[in-house]
Amino acid sequence: MMDERDWTAFKQKLKAKTEIDLDLYKEAQMRRRIGNLVTRGEFDSYVAYFDHVAKSKEEFAAFIEYLTINVSEFYRTPDKFSQLEKEVMPELLKRSPKLNIWSAGCSIGAEVYSLTMILKELTPNTKHRLLATDLDIEIIAKAKAGIYTENELKALDPKRKERYFTKTSDGRFAIKDEIKQCVEFKRHNLLKDPFEKGFDLILCRNVVIYFTEEAKDTLYRNFFASLKPGGILFVGATEAILNSRNMGYVNYKPFFYQHPL
Repeated sequence: MMDERDWTAFKQKLKAKTEIDLDLYKEAQMRRRIGNLVTRGEFDSYVAYFDHVAKSKEEFAAFIEYLTINVSEFYRTPDKFSQLEKEVMPELLKRSPKLNIWSAGCSIGAEVYSLTMILKELTPNTKHRLLATDLDIEIIAKAKAGIYTENELKALDPKRKERYFTKTSDGRFAIKDEIKQCVEFKRHNLLKDPFEKGFDLILCRNVVIYFTEEAKDTLYRNFFASLKPGGILFVGATEAILNSRNMGYVNYKPFFYQHPL
């Protein structure tokens, strides 16, 4: 029976197994999202569904991927990525010739690999640090493998596609080692784990859609503390930080927020 007791027990089981705390997510949306899986599978409760998928590594991995909304592509929102490449990155490079960059909630790695290509061309002989983190271990494994579909590359410049990818026998595209070896991947829970400091650029885009307002507030304050003076936080096109000034940010450009110099 899908009642309050069942939902509470489901949350406890999920947190014990994965460290995902659904109390930090918008309850109505998450209950509806997970409830769709429960009813589609003809289970009579959240717990019954959880106990079923937990028996299969593959099914559980698919459930976590669904839960954490791992949808990504190269140069997602191309106009914003163009602004990042042509305006934001050159400005950052004037202050720090070697950048420290964090892609938070990196999903399949498309975002951080897009950044790596940009830096390869802006600063061909410089080794920057690019950290990419996600909660989902299976998704990190996909990112490390670096194999993508045609659709995931749809916004990529054809010249970059030709330069940085090789076509696989099944028609997908594998990113070259010269790009892969530039990125450090780690598992990280944005709502629980400590944050590193000293970043020139943090990207957290299309990650917080189901977070509570309190969780988002804490997250953006933690990002602020992780940025160097002059550092930039880049968020998704639907994720404007309405109280950014109260947190200390300066509005650098739409969806780009700066730690004051």
